[in-house]
Amino acid sequence: MRIPAHSVCTAIRDDIVSGVYERGTRLTEELLARRYGVSRVPVREALRTLEAEGFVVTRRHAGACVAEPTEQDAADLLEIRALLEPLAAARAAQRRTEAHLKVLRGLVRLGKERSRHGGTEDLRSLDGWFHETLTQASSSPGLITLLTQLRHKIAWMYVTEPQAAPAQTWSERAAVVDAVARGDAERARTLTVLHAERAAVAHRPRGGVRGGRVRESQHAVNTVSARN
Repeated sequence: MRIPAHSVCTAIRDDIVSGVYERGTRLTEELLARRYGVSRVPVREALRTLEAEGFVVTRRHAGACVAEPTEQDAADLLEIRALLEPLAAARAAQRRTEAHLKVLRGLVRLGKERSRHGGTEDLRSLDGWFHETLTQASSSPGLITLLTQLRHKIAWMYVTEPQAAPAQTWSERAAVVDAVARGDAERARTLTVLHAERAAVAHRPRGGVRGGRVRESQHAVNTVSARN
């Protein structure tokens, strides 16, 4: 049974983002294949993809290692997201479907409700779903891919502090959804720019720790090892 490379890629990426593999850790095909219960072929393909995304680097005499981004790399991510998310909102105003609107309105309703009753983890999950849905509503495959990769890397490089005023945050998102529903691309763009600027303040860079220690992973791809 051949496990798809994209499944292996997702598993390795998730473990890098969550800190299972620390920055600078060497990633050998043999170790990864054994860890995830797959052959070396999808691991090799996954490492190439992760290198293209910036999560992995290939070093002379060491092979594939987890990348060690700088503070400037991290700062650039927030700036790039602040440019792309408003574009996604503007396109969503032009291309969204009724299904997208239904989901977005439902998420806003839940977000406002959770804001009144607390629940930091619930709000964090709803935040991710909202931005993912708004991006999907842009119906732009290239933009969706870029923003998805950005969110993975921001989660890797930053700790997001609990929202100081979650009710205000969800009111801002409600206004974005209203603009999207009316097809007002410029207003959707403007509101998203303001929202992104406020959201950036809640991001605190993670401390980078060099070394090869690997914590226990909760992410299995396949329970039965595949052979090359």
